[in-house]
Amino acid sequence: MGRRPLDIERIVMELIMSDDLTRKKQLAKKIFNVAYKEGIFPSSIHGFYMARGKGEFSGFTVPAINLRSMTYDLARKIFNVAKKNNSGAFIFEIAKSEMGYTNQPPIEYSSVVLAAAIKESYSGPIFIQGDHFQANAAKFRENPDKEIEDLQALIADAISTGFYNIDIDSSTLVDLSKPDLKQQQLLNYEVCTKLTQFIRRIEPRGITVSVGGEIGEIGHQNSTPEDLHAFMVGLKERLHKKLVGISKISVQTGTTHGGVVLPDGSIAQVKLDFNTLKTLSEIARKEYELAGAVQHGASTLPSEAFHKFAECETAEVHLATDFQNMIYESKHFPADLKKRIYDWLKVNTANDARQGETEEQFLYKTRKKALGPFKKEIMGLPQGSRDAIAAEIEKKFDLLFKQLHVVDKRDCVDKYVTLKRF
Repeated sequence: MGRRPLDIERIVMELIMSDDLTRKKQLAKKIFNVAYKEGIFPSSIHGFYMARGKGEFSGFTVPAINLRSMTYDLARKIFNVAKKNNSGAFIFEIAKSEMGYTNQPPIEYSSVVLAAAIKESYSGPIFIQGDHFQANAAKFRENPDKEIEDLQALIADAISTGFYNIDIDSSTLVDLSKPDLKQQQLLNYEVCTKLTQFIRRIEPRGITVSVGGEIGEIGHQNSTPEDLHAFMVGLKERLHKKLVGISKISVQTGTTHGGVVLPDGSIAQVKLDFNTLKTLSEIARKEYELAGAVQHGASTLPSEAFHKFAECETAEVHLATDFQNMIYESKHFPADLKKRIYDWLKVNTANDARQGETEEQFLYKTRKKALGPFKKEIMGLPQGSRDAIAAEIEKKFDLLFKQLHVVDKRDCVDKYVTLKRF
């Protein structure tokens, strides 16, 4: 079957612009069918990560990229960069919170990514990940069963739409007031166990969904080897012996999501503890046969620092905010649209303002919340404007792939990842 880029372009734009979930699903089915015929498969990275945990390869870090806006345009650029660099080791992801404020439900996100692969004539495994499928601590305290049920519903929806990689974040339930580490991590590993067991019950036959756990909430105190041991011992005790567990572990090493904003709107220099990252990755592999540690909240680091992740044998690094920043700050992003977005934020997110912060800090912190309400306007920009913005960001993608040493990793990915249609 020949490529049909014009048809795919029309279908994906209608899917993005439609508010009708039923219509989105109809259009998504068309995209999935074309993708399968073109050798494009949503896949799990589990087998690849397990091989890394056994020491079968090393020396690079997988980028997991959150696309909050212009998803189709930026995904096309990622596939283009992946083809140029012969890299199959990269992940598209979106967090539970991002799905809400960017107005990108799972069915839309996965379909748009596959459409981008079709457009760029990319084939092979596509890793789509649910990032920070997070337990809300306040809601959990009020009604734990309801919070778990809500997370299970989200997980089921995501897996049904090709998200074969799920990062469970129950680190919000860690209680540092408890006297010992195992008690501190108790709710974290109990909830992670329940959700992992749920995933194993519903995952498609022939697919082992890659599941990630988390031991330190981003923005809080750094994780320690003792935290990691307490979590993993508790998880192993709770998880049924015949069930496959997690493939990686997210840790805290000094970052915050989006970075720390200074009064002038610039981002403070991140003080990331690479020694902690290296130590925890080594423990995760040698003692638990996981792929290693995962770093969140790193996209605002200086680009020249990213090679350190590969040197520390970090399994995966999550990247989001800087790409959003590059869209907003691009000279090709219309000034009048940006002004209308900022005016909207001042009215609709006024409750997020904190005493003593500058307007620049407020707008930087809240502008992600305008991406959903203004999604259609951003995607409705002239093609030339979107192409120009995406071209700027493509350079960053290319630099990151090289810094993280995921060049020429396609054969390694293909060796451990099985392509199956579901």
